[in-house]
Amino acid sequence: MTIQSINHVQLPFPAGAEGPVRRFYASLLGLPEVRLKADSTLRFAAGTQRIDLVPIEQWQPHPSVSHLAFEVQDLPALRRRLLQAELPLVENRALPGYLRFYVKDPAGNQLEFLEPDHTQEAAP
Repeated sequence: MTIQSINHVQLPFPAGAEGPVRRFYASLLGLPEVRLKADSTLRFAAGTQRIDLVPIEQWQPHPSVSHLAFEVQDLPALRRRLLQAELPLVENRALPGYLRFYVKDPAGNQLEFLEPDHTQEAAP
């Protein structure tokens, strides 16, 4: 038996916050929404994986150590888009070989966005 990949990740959000959550993932991040069945779960495709966001009546935020990390292309463009939306970014956690930042979605779920830093590879 071998594990091939992650199929999906499931994150909570406060019931009633579907609009801001949908706008964040679809409009700001550009992820296509996936409709599998008629329920209240919001689903978005991230490549071949999926992010399922489930409304929770008694929602509580996760500790900041819990997060979902996305490897992206053109991190600076995503950074500009999120800053234009006036979202606070955390950019003080260096990772050798990568450019990265963190942001919280409307539900308070922490997300990491990273891209290989090819300028470091070119340096002598």
